[in-house]
Amino acid sequence: MVKLANSEPSVIQRWDEVIVGAYLAKERRALVVEARPSRLEEVDRVVEELAGFVSSVKESPLYAPLPEPVEVKPLSTTCDDRILEAMKDPSELAQLVVNAAHEEGAERIAGMISLKYWERAVATSTGASLYEDQAMMETYVRAFIDEGSGQWALGSRTLDKDSIEDVARSAARYAREARKPKPVEAGVYDLILSPMVVGNLMNLVAFMSSALRVMMGFSIFSQRAVGENVASSIFTLLDDARNPQLPGSTAFDDEGMPTSSKPIIEEGVLRNLLHNSKTAHKMKARTTGNAGWIMPHSWTLRVEAGDCSLDEMISEVKRGLLVTNNWYTRLQNYVEGIFSTITRDALLVIEDGEVKGAATRLRIADKLPSLLASVDVVGKELYDIKWWEVRVPTRAPYLLIRGVHTSKHLD
Repeated sequence: MVKLANSEPSVIQRWDEVIVGAYLAKERRALVVEARPSRLEEVDRVVEELAGFVSSVKESPLYAPLPEPVEVKPLSTTCDDRILEAMKDPSELAQLVVNAAHEEGAERIAGMISLKYWERAVATSTGASLYEDQAMMETYVRAFIDEGSGQWALGSRTLDKDSIEDVARSAARYAREARKPKPVEAGVYDLILSPMVVGNLMNLVAFMSSALRVMMGFSIFSQRAVGENVASSIFTLLDDARNPQLPGSTAFDDEGMPTSSKPIIEEGVLRNLLHNSKTAHKMKARTTGNAGWIMPHSWTLRVEAGDCSLDEMISEVKRGLLVTNNWYTRLQNYVEGIFSTITRDALLVIEDGEVKGAATRLRIADKLPSLLASVDVVGKELYDIKWWEVRVPTRAPYLLIRGVHTSKHLD
């Protein structure tokens, strides 16, 4: 990892670690442990100690036996040799980012470039024995011009220098557009959400599509049924687990079951909750290949593209805002989906179909179901986003959402 500050590398870090997880079950009792052993021999000791505790825990109301192994087809390509080569010396990539941003007019930048390679293996007592290796690159750049700032991010299975430069240029362009922000009144606006913001909010929607979170009441889908309309008919969100282009994709889950690319929401209809064998057994469904150690979860997300460019989208807005970035997304009520998030970096004011200037921060304060139902236009270009506000890699377009409530943010 290379960290950038004031347009130059500030820290270069390298990690090399082994993570071992174990799931033990006996007489409907289950325990999970994760360890980072310095020596492989320590794993046996951890498992032996854990086995001694199994009998003392309560029976699990969600217990189900581990599934029998089935055929798992590997993904076609998950490791780009260019990433492995760049890990030896990432300084060239750092310089590319700095140069591209300054060519676009940035006064200074901050950011990060992360290159990763890992191997993953799953073995079960029912006979599954699976292995895959993967590589990915992740970068985000924040550019500054006068009082304005802009940010963009990228997460990818491949190392493409042009795409990395585009991240820096996008951040600088938004910083330039936002260099003289002015306060605007809070209220109801039509919002164009950038892929950065869409990625953050779709992580939240996918989080709530976990069957266990539905059962626990931590989901907007807790009182909805598969097959019901939950969003605009032009909106589709997929757990794209078998797309080898997207970081996070994988051939198998933590129970050794094959993954699949599947819609969570398809043309506005709730199509799938994400299951492991335990939630599937409890809800009389089938596992969807989304098992984590405890919680079913999405692997990587994709919002299906629409047919509108960003300029065309802007022309459709009479009074609105283009939200390029956000952070501090918080839920006040999980079942109703009441949430707030604070705009960050460039917040552009749109009047009569044109960008007229930049605004200071606002807080988006609304309900997730309302946002999903109010998607009016979907962009045709998709962007691969990953950074610390988009934990699950997401391929997303710009979205135009009508009538979104905002409130004043106190700096």
